[in-house]
Amino acid sequence: MRRPRTIAALCVGAAFFLAGCSGPASTAPPATPSTSDSSSQESSCVTDPEAVIAARLPEAATDPMTAELASQIDAAAAASFAVAASPGAIVFVQTPDGTFSKAYGVADPTTGAPMTTDMFQRVGSVTKTFTVTLVLQLAEEGALSLDDPIGTYIDGVPNGDVVTLRQLSDMTSGVASYTFDDTWLQAFMGDPGRVWDPQELVDIGVALPPLFEPGTEFDYSNTNTVLLGQVVEKVTGQDVATVFAERIFGPLGLTGTSDPGASAAFPEPHPRGYTLQSPTATPEDPTDATDWNPSWGWTAGQLISNGRDMLVYARALGTGQGLLDAESQLERLTSFPGAAGYGLGMGCSSGWVGHAGELPGFNSSVFYDTSSDSTVITMTNSDIASGDCAQSPTLLDNPTGELCSSPATRIFVGISEALGNPFVPAPKQ
Repeated sequence: MRRPRTIAALCVGAAFFLAGCSGPASTAPPATPSTSDSSSQESSCVTDPEAVIAARLPEAATDPMTAELASQIDAAAAASFAVAASPGAIVFVQTPDGTFSKAYGVADPTTGAPMTTDMFQRVGSVTKTFTVTLVLQLAEEGALSLDDPIGTYIDGVPNGDVVTLRQLSDMTSGVASYTFDDTWLQAFMGDPGRVWDPQELVDIGVALPPLFEPGTEFDYSNTNTVLLGQVVEKVTGQDVATVFAERIFGPLGLTGTSDPGASAAFPEPHPRGYTLQSPTATPEDPTDATDWNPSWGWTAGQLISNGRDMLVYARALGTGQGLLDAESQLERLTSFPGAAGYGLGMGCSSGWVGHAGELPGFNSSVFYDTSSDSTVITMTNSDIASGDCAQSPTLLDNPTGELCSSPATRIFVGISEALGNPFVPAPKQ
């Protein structure tokens, strides 16, 4: 049985993550029930999407928030960080009351260098939100339609005359993720520094058998979003890094966000990132994956950013302001199946909309609360799960009695509780 279109699929489908947030060789975490055609469920996750879009929000409150609220957020973040399997963490929170930012732990355990709030990080599948935003912008302009079949633009995709850009965006296409391919996995593990061409990734994904009839079920697939990146390049006649910069980075003033292209280089300052998702890693000695090349994620997962940029971006993503017109944003905010789930390039739970990102060594959570105009960004220099994990590998000092969770997600959940609107993720296994 395929996974329903639930919040479980917000993480990047990395080499070992299959299609969700799970660890090496694991299956997806338990998910909330859904019909086989989840798109038929009425979207109710965002209580009043028209109000979210129509509200002429004031400029974000950038002054420090009240000491009482800051203390509550700090306590929640610190308590969650204490049971998260990460050397360090970066937290940004913005509410109508003001902004909070703080770093916890260390950026480099070998030197003891502290984590700082200005550090850059690989944001993994948060990239998907950018890519699908470009597709929605092009649809607004009439350059394409979400209901166009992918075969109009790209040859060789199974069911290419039926699979639509919409289904690629909401992960109901049935096109398998190239990360399911054992040969690809072995090649990636054998040479994490390898540069992958997007067409290589697509060729691997489309060679796998379709998982189901298009539009009938859900399965989180990196191939979907890489295909969308190719569509963006074909329609615009530009490389996607340029399109990101011209249509999103520039207009929103995201000066700390970049597409590294084929490079594994990182802007300074940045932390070292640690993972157990490596054949040489052990619970005693996680692998430093900082310099692994992210090109295998391309438009599904290779962007770099920082907490301050993500704070600006998450609010724009949730409201549409600065990114999409009202009609497109309404379509996006009503694309979630039922009371929670995955829609057009982002997910929703309890009114929080956004995405998590997970690459070996790094984990990010980027969410906006549509009910309170609040934004929470959490970034960790580890993707290692902690808690009662049945399948995901954990460290030796792993805390028991905790729900299994990736580190950035754990900290986000704690902060959301302190803000009075708890985010409810599906448990990692």
